[in-house]
Amino acid sequence: MEKEVQKKHRFHMPSAFTILFLLIALIAVLTWIIPAGEYKVNSAGNMISGTYHTVASHPQGIWDIFMAPVIGMIGDKATTGAIDIALFILVIGGFLGVVNKTGALDDGIRSIVENSKGHEKRLIIVLTIIFAIGGSTYGMGEETLAFFPLIVPIMMGVGYDSLVAAGIILLGTRVGDLASTVNPFSTGVASGIIKISPGSGLGSRIILLIIVTGLTIAFVLRYADKIKKDPTKSLVYSQRKEDMKFFEVDQRTTKPQPLTKVQKHVLWVFALTFIIMIVGLVPWTSINKSWTFFESFTKWLTQIPFFGDFLGADMTALGSWYFNEITMLFLFMSVVIMFVGHIKENEFINSFMSGMSDLLNVAIIVAVARGIQVVMNNGKITGTILHWGELSLAGMPKAAFIILAFVFFIILSFLIPSSSGLAAATMGIMGSLAQFAHVDGSVLVTSYQAATGLITAITPTAGMLVGALALSRIPITIYWKWVYKFILLLFLVTCVYLAILTAL
Repeated sequence: MEKEVQKKHRFHMPSAFTILFLLIALIAVLTWIIPAGEYKVNSAGNMISGTYHTVASHPQGIWDIFMAPVIGMIGDKATTGAIDIALFILVIGGFLGVVNKTGALDDGIRSIVENSKGHEKRLIIVLTIIFAIGGSTYGMGEETLAFFPLIVPIMMGVGYDSLVAAGIILLGTRVGDLASTVNPFSTGVASGIIKISPGSGLGSRIILLIIVTGLTIAFVLRYADKIKKDPTKSLVYSQRKEDMKFFEVDQRTTKPQPLTKVQKHVLWVFALTFIIMIVGLVPWTSINKSWTFFESFTKWLTQIPFFGDFLGADMTALGSWYFNEITMLFLFMSVVIMFVGHIKENEFINSFMSGMSDLLNVAIIVAVARGIQVVMNNGKITGTILHWGELSLAGMPKAAFIILAFVFFIILSFLIPSSSGLAAATMGIMGSLAQFAHVDGSVLVTSYQAATGLITAITPTAGMLVGALALSRIPITIYWKWVYKFILLLFLVTCVYLAILTAL
């Protein structure tokens, strides 16, 4: 009888929502302990080194803890809201709901699974490289959430699990971000603040990208091989049947039926949507100032009499897109699929709304994660933590400075998961310290980028991570258990690489 009672009260890990709320509460407690402080800022909004000063304490209470997710969604003066990302996720859900109405995606996935038999490893290698390049060139992050409902069932269909899919997308983009080459949101912003060319240090970052991408592929393949031989070795094996049902993975051994003409047309539109999204997000002029073809084409198109106004005189050129534009793209393409797939109006609305409801929890969890940053900023402790780092890093030898700077950036990346936001908050100060330590500015940029890429692969304050795990139905504690050794390896490899760069 006693054993039965113990089984009924067996401990279960809390959900991602609970973990995030506990972190918000913990940060709120720290605002009562850590002194409040701020830096003066210049006209560009960047903090000025040596201007730190204490301010009146502003501890966060119960009201602030429960208000944090609300502000995390809509934003305030100190913190940008997550409403754009949340809406993007919901519209993706609606888009997938409409596509699924035609059956094209399910049948297409079955065909991919069938054609991938015997070539599963090649699929992992190619996809990981693609996502790493995306992370390295334009900071591919939250927009990858659109790929999880596609790749998870593919990986499960060929005998792997959802962690393999998460490794391909999540770790692929994160190591790409770790070794950013021309990413305007990290490389561009950070280099601009310390007044060096974004191309400075490009060669060394390409080498780092090759190293960490190779390590990622090896890590994912090793795990994939293990569970292919013995599915019970999967860390999410206990929920495999539920996942198979949720992702509608076809477990039949017969070959899939050929796609209909309508389904083929829908899949072409589906593929075109993702191609346009990627092309629209890549900052072409930041890579090369002479690559203005999309801007020139848009200007020419919108100036055509009547036709330009009919299309929209305020169209944004490809290469300058962000969440507003890609959300609009998925909404527009949903309507296109309605006509291509011959879906009735009431069926279209029902499918779109049903798809949105499927991803509602993912959209909300992104806002809850942003609430941690809200409490930090409103509690006025971000400046104090930055000041402590400024004091501790002054006067260090080159190798010691860059490694400790890397660790410092990691700590702050947990608190400020935005790469451009972290650069704006730290690079002005850290750039001056690097000069005093005789460390090249490009090496400092590399350490900053490596920190943001590394920490956003594991921190629950990163909207992409919590959203991706929710979409993949992977408990964050299971993900941490799976990835922690690999993260430690990346940390050590990066430290050694940064130390070598300071010696050259």
